[in-house]
Amino acid sequence: MKLVTVLMLVALPLYCYAGSSGCSLLDNVIDKAVDPTVSKDEYREYVKDFLQTENEEKAVDELKQCFLQQSNETLANFNEMLQVMYNSIYCKVF
Repeated sequence: MKLVTVLMLVALPLYCYAGSSGCSLLDNVIDKAVDPTVSKDEYREYVKDFLQTENEEKAVDELKQCFLQQSNETLANFNEMLQVMYNSIYCKVF
């Protein structure tokens, strides 16, 4: 199950790299994953077009649950880390 989650997180940036419209989708998926007001059901509904198997649905639920268990401070730090990564010299090329 953890492997499916890791593969899903790896696939999203590749989708972003594949096309210009994918980046806003990736941002929205991450924002909804981090947002504590979005429930697991709402999140699953948002990403349903990308889910093909029951294992993928479980992986999405686990991913969202991980973020729901975090404090607001941790979620803010996670968002800050993402901004540092996006603004790094390695991502500026893209």
